[in-house]
Amino acid sequence: MRLARSQAGLAAAALTTALILALALTGKKLGLPALGHVEGHGIVAATPAEIGAIEIRQGKERLAFQRKDKESWSFDGATPLDMPKDLSAHLETALRFMHVATPARVLDAAEFRGTDLGEYGLDPPELVVTMGGAGKAQAIADFGTLNPARTSQYARLLGESRLYLLPRHVGAEWLLAADMARRLLPADESRRGRPVAGLLLPASIDQVWAVEIVIDAKLSRFERDSDGNWFLHTGQHSHAGGANRHVADPAKAKIIAAALDGFGETQIESVAARQPSGSDAERFGLAHPALITLFYPRDSSTPLARIEIGKPTEDGFARYAQSARGGDIVTVASYQAQRLVDLVRAVGAPR
Repeated sequence: MRLARSQAGLAAAALTTALILALALTGKKLGLPALGHVEGHGIVAATPAEIGAIEIRQGKERLAFQRKDKESWSFDGATPLDMPKDLSAHLETALRFMHVATPARVLDAAEFRGTDLGEYGLDPPELVVTMGGAGKAQAIADFGTLNPARTSQYARLLGESRLYLLPRHVGAEWLLAADMARRLLPADESRRGRPVAGLLLPASIDQVWAVEIVIDAKLSRFERDSDGNWFLHTGQHSHAGGANRHVADPAKAKIIAAALDGFGETQIESVAARQPSGSDAERFGLAHPALITLFYPRDSSTPLARIEIGKPTEDGFARYAQSARGGDIVTVASYQAQRLVDLVRAVGAPR
C-alpha cells in the first residue's frame, strides 16, 4: 500500500512536470525570420527550423553541429559525423526553448549598470551558445549562474544591453546536449572520424537528477536535493526547518553518489544482438527483466535512458542489457548491475 501511494505521488508529480514542459514546447510561433528578442516570448525569434548551425562552448571546449534535415543533426567538422536521434532531439528541444521560453525577468541596462557581470556568472560566461544558419544573422547567448532561488538562470544575447532570467531548464538542456555529445566523441581530435559507442548511458550522471530502480517489480526512487546531493525519496530524507524541500542525509548521499557515479561509467563489453527480435529478448532474459533503471534529467519527466538488465552470460562475468526497446542487446560487467542491487539494499529501500 505504501508503495502504491508513493508511485501515485510520483506519477502526479511527473504529470505536472510533463504538462509544464509541453506548454513550453508547443508555444505559439510568431513566424519572424530574424534572430533577436521577442517581447513576452522566447529570447530568440527564429524557429528551430531556421537555425542550421550550432556551436556550444564551455571554457576552451567547443562542440559544433550542423543541421541535416528537419529533425536530424550531425557533428560538424572536416568529415560530418552522424549522431543518434536522441541527441538531435535534445538539440531541437534546446532551440525550441530559446524560441518559446519567456524570461522570468528582463533587466534593463540601468538596473545593473556599475555591477560586475561576474556576479551574474557572465564574465566569463559558464556556457556560450551560437545559433545561425545560411544567410541568417547569428544569435550568441551567454549563460551565467542560477538566481538565489535556483529556479532561473542569468543570460544575455551579445549585442543587447539587457540581461534575462531564463527558466532553469533552458540552459540545462544545452548542458545536457553538450554532455551527450562529449560521450560520443573521442578525446583525440585525430580520431574524430567515428563516434565512441563504449558507454552504456548516453549522458553522464552529472546530468541526472532522478533515478528509478525497479527490482522484482519493486520501485526505489533516488533524487537530488537543491544542493545536488542524492537521497532516497521515501524514508531517508528530511525537510529543512519545516520547509517544503528535501535535504539529503549526508552519509547515505555519499553511498548513493558512489554507486550511481560508478554505474554511469558502465562500458559495453560486446554486442549480443543487433535489431533484436522477440525471441532474442526471451533468450537473453530481457522479455521480463529482473532489473530496470530509468535516468531522468533535471525538470523533466521523460527519461534520458531506460536500462533493462537480463540474465547472466554463460561465464557469469557479464549480464545482457538493453538501453531501449528494440535497441541492440549488449553485455555489461555483472558487477555493474549488482552495484544497483547493492545500493537499494544499502539505503534501506524496499526489496
